[in-house]
Amino acid sequence: MKAVVLAAGEGTRLRPFTVSRPKVMIPVGNRPILEYVVSALVDNGVRDIVLVVGYRKERIMSHFADGKKFGAKITYAVQEKQLGTAHALTVAKKHLDEDFLVVAGDNLIDGRAISDLVGCRRVPAILVTESETPSKYGVVLVENEKVVRIIEKPEAKIGNIISTGTYWFDKALLRAVEENVGYGVIGITQVLQSLIPMMGLSAVHTTGRWIDAVYPWDLIGVNAAALTIRGQEIAGTIESGVTIKGNVSIGAGTRIRSGTYIEGPVTIGEGCDIGPSVTILPSTSVGNGVQIGSFSLVSNCLIMNNVDVGSHSHLSHSVLDDGVTISTGLAAPAGMAFAKVEDEFFKLERVGALIGEATEMGAGVVISPGSIVGSGCRIGSEVRVTGNLENKSVVV
Repeated sequence: MKAVVLAAGEGTRLRPFTVSRPKVMIPVGNRPILEYVVSALVDNGVRDIVLVVGYRKERIMSHFADGKKFGAKITYAVQEKQLGTAHALTVAKKHLDEDFLVVAGDNLIDGRAISDLVGCRRVPAILVTESETPSKYGVVLVENEKVVRIIEKPEAKIGNIISTGTYWFDKALLRAVEENVGYGVIGITQVLQSLIPMMGLSAVHTTGRWIDAVYPWDLIGVNAAALTIRGQEIAGTIESGVTIKGNVSIGAGTRIRSGTYIEGPVTIGEGCDIGPSVTILPSTSVGNGVQIGSFSLVSNCLIMNNVDVGSHSHLSHSVLDDGVTISTGLAAPAGMAFAKVEDEFFKLERVGALIGEATEMGAGVVISPGSIVGSGCRIGSEVRVTGNLENKSVVV
């Protein structure tokens, strides 16, 4: 069986974390989201994978190459303009000659979810799951295991069964998708809605893991979920006086200095320098080449590569992109916040700071909960940041 993995989109609502990478390449648990998707397919014997790429496609192609490293055979189809998921599927047409799976490359999914779909033996089929926030997704109305309607992002609560964007299609449905694209339909959901009365689309419920990141703060939860999937391995240098509890992974070349306390699940990459006397609490991932200075506290955070966190800093429920540099004494506590993305406002129960790549901060900076700091910003010492900062902002 083949799988088409849709990985062409940018993920505009996740800016600034998609400024230089597509959404599928955001690292959670120190692995790109797309890598979890590929692993879930391979674990179910689906090794022939077509990746539909577009925005910043080089980042994907250089990482996955021909797929051999991941136990897969990967070919690529390029969607030059991001014209929707239905159009993306037609781009892969020449690689498809039998029934195939369609999987969104920007959702965290596990092998159990893929197994549920493959095991249903009903084509065409859509994988569905339950959600506490169905208004963010396409709600699926089901009768006798058949889909009767799909409603995209309904304003009223009409159910909690949602589409995961994962399907089992045949060549006939692919032809229908291509025909609808010719009429200007851009999304797979819209195509399916028009075909439901005549095709008998099966709904397959999964109890497997499926999590989507729509907005920047969603990455905190996705990262926490990814850490429960990872195994445990401790390498590097662990000095005396270090306390490690629970599921903790530490990469080669990393030094954990005396007095540091780490409570898993936590993963720390290669070539890091942590401590002395640093506290890292659960659901935190630390990328490669990261430095965290003495007497700092990090809790439930996603810290990407080559980040430098100065001493006496406090980070909670926060995301730091590649190359962020922080002087001493940063305060980025978690709390209730009102956040804004693309003219939409959200009330968040618990969130910290969301900081774009290559941003530099002076000493004693305070960032209010829910603030989104763009990439390449320069923030002076003793500054308090509240709200959003555009890319390359300078605050003194």
